[in-house]
Parts: sequence; C-alpha cells; structure tokens
Amino acid sequence: MNNQYPILQVALDLLEIERAVMIAREAVDGGADWIEVGTPLIKSEGMNAIRIIRDSFRQQTILADMKTIDTGAIEVEMAAKSGADIVMILGSSDNSTIQDARRAADKYSVRLMTDMISISNPIIRARELEKMGVDIINIHMGIDMQMMGRSPIELLKKIRDEITIPIAVAGGLDASSASEAIAAGADIIIVGGNITRSSNVTGSTQDIRQSMDSPVSTPLQRPSFEIETRELFTRVSTPNISDAMHRKGAMNSLISINPGLKMVGPAITVSIFEGDWAKTVEVIDMAQPGDVIVIYNGGSDRVAPWGELATLSCINNKIAGMVIDGAVRDVDDIRKLTFPVFARAVVPNAGEPKGLGEINTEINCAGQVVRPGDYIIGDDNGVVVVPKKRAYELARRALEVEKNESRIRDEIIRGSTLSKVLQLEKWEKKFNSNNR
Repeated sequence: MNNQYPILQVALDLLEIERAVMIAREAVDGGADWIEVGTPLIKSEGMNAIRIIRDSFRQQTILADMKTIDTGAIEVEMAAKSGADIVMILGSSDNSTIQDARRAADKYSVRLMTDMISISNPIIRARELEKMGVDIINIHMGIDMQMMGRSPIELLKKIRDEITIPIAVAGGLDASSASEAIAAGADIIIVGGNITRSSNVTGSTQDIRQSMDSPVSTPLQRPSFEIETRELFTRVSTPNISDAMHRKGAMNSLISINPGLKMVGPAITVSIFEGDWAKTVEVIDMAQPGDVIVIYNGGSDRVAPWGELATLSCINNKIAGMVIDGAVRDVDDIRKLTFPVFARAVVPNAGEPKGLGEINTEINCAGQVVRPGDYIIGDDNGVVVVPKKRAYELARRALEVEKNESRIRDEIIRGSTLSKVLQLEKWEKKFNSNNR
C-alpha cells in the first residue's frame, strides 16, 4: 500500500464490474494509488464489487464509498470484511452514526473517511468530525453542482487551516485543477470521469499524476461562462446534447443545407407571415456577432423568405448561422458561401417584403419553443435548442456524455460490442405480471 501523500484516488463510479476492473488496471498503470469502489458500483454489484476489486489489486489501497447515513457499524463492517482498507460515509450522518462507524473501523482496522457533500456549514462540521476521530475529510462537490460551475477548491482553502487530518478533494478535477488543489493543501485527489471515461485511461492518469507532483499555486484564468459555454457546445454533437437533455430540445424535420458545417450561438428570433422576408433581413443588422437567427415562417414551406443575399449579409456581420421553420432558395449559391443554414424545404420562389412580423419574441420553430438568448446548436444530425438559463449546465452534461461514449467506443474498437460493454440484457427494464 502507498500511503505517501499526495495520493491519487480513482473513483470507479460505474455499473459493470468487468469494466471497472479493466479501467482500474489501466489507471494503476498510469499512477493511481488508491482505488475507490464507487457507490453506483456497490449498488449495482453489492459487496461482491469490493471483493473482486480487492482480489484483483492486492497491492493497492481499496476504498469503499458506502454513502452511509445510518447503521454506521453494520455498513463499515460489511465493507471491511469484503476487503476495504478505507470506508467512506456521509459527514451529514448523525453523530451517533459517526461514532458507531468509528468503533467498527477500529474493530476491523480500517480508516474512516467522511464525505462533506451538501453540508450547510462544512467548516464547523469538519472540526466536529475530526474531534470524533474521523481519519480523512473528503471535500466533495457533487456532479450536479459541478455542472453549475462550482469547484471544491475554494472550500478546501477555508478548511485546510481548520483541521490537521488529511483532506481529500473530489468534484470534476482534471490535471489543471488537481495541481491547484494540491497547492491549496489537498492530500488526496479523487478523480472519476476524467479518468474512467477517457479513451486513454493510462495517459489521462499519468497527466493528472504529473500535475500533482508539480503543483501550481496560481490557477489558470478561467474564461467567462458565456465563452466557456460556447466552447463546450462546439466540442460536442447534437446527439450528445439531446442525451444530456433526456431526449428533449431537438427540432423536427430540418436539414442542413451545407452538410459538414457546425453552428453554435444564442438565438435572435424572428416571427413572420408566410413569405414576408422584410424582418428576416432586418434582423441581420440587429444581431450580434456569433448569434444564430431563428425564423418562424408562418408554418409554410411554399415560399422562401431566405436566399443567397441574406446569407452573404450574415457572413459580413459574423452571424453564426440560420434556422428556419420553412423554405430557403438559392441553395447552390449558399453552399458556395459555406454558411450554416438549416431549413425544412427548398423552393425557388420568394415572397414579398411587407414588413409584418416581430423580432426577438418567443416563437415556436420546428416543434420547439425558442426564446431570445436560448442556445442553438446545429450539425449534420439536426438542430437542438438549449434554454438560456441551463446552457452552461447542459453543455457540461453533454461533455460528460461525449466522454462516456468515447470510452465505450474505445472498448468496442478493442473487440467488444455495444451490448457486451453495457451489459444490456442485465439492465433491461423488468416487467412484472401487472405490466404485461
């Protein structure tokens, strides 16, 4: 066992034990010190997950993330007897649960770590837990809070001077933030998805290990949420985003007029009557660089309120793209301009510029409500709408989807199949007789 700090702990928050063992082995090859049997894996496979990891990694320290909040002694005993060296329970547990878990940990010679997730006053609670004999405090920023842009490092800086026991840090850490956490006083870095969902687990682990061994106290300057949101959406596909939104947000029946082009940006909306193209070109002068123009064409695809000249105007004003629930024309010329245009149909005839309609109002475009400022992302798979208020969160969640698919793709390339990797038969929905 390696107990020399700083420690790199890989969290196996997976469902399949075979995949967990394979990924853990690659992480150990890259420099991981401790292996965490994550709560999802324990819930999926029971105590057998701890036993299998223990048998597979005799030289590594094994941690069981039990997420215990009651029956402290029983659950510590279960994990210890299954082979865990460290058992993690919730720091929000009642003091009696913490004390009972401490007694069981002493009985079975294991260490006790407490997870500080969602504790209202973590500094006071950390002091209390140290007095009760907890061995390690884990400052954990949960996945949902990570998606909102929150980091555990600021809390680490506040707690480090309050307690003397080792501190672990978890919550979306990568090579850069792991280095920053070590410089701020962390003893243990816990990394989950940025290792386990990597297509190169060993390489990703090595990068984090090296950053921990050469910590940098000055954090990198973080871009604004708006810039980061756009960059994240650029890195993922519309299927990734749809998955992150639980299959919501996709527009219906739109095609890319210029296949191979991607479009990302906040919406500026236009609602017009059939074929009235005045507002569709006026909006070009109102839009900001990087905006996406989204047009409702009165429910018609018989006339086209958009063509080559409007497209050329968008390029001059650095517009990111255009979506219309309706038709466009001049597609041969539009394709030469390599500008992202998404439409429902192509027709040769145009309407008249009468000037009826509204700009920057809520519209319904291709089956989706679009409000000014909502993010619009388009690629060869289609177009999705992401509500402005959730744009950063859903961009982060879509990136997690992309990481997971990247890892699965790597396993299939190695010779497996999608069904085998995901163990689909095991996880098919079970129906009882009343559901048939």
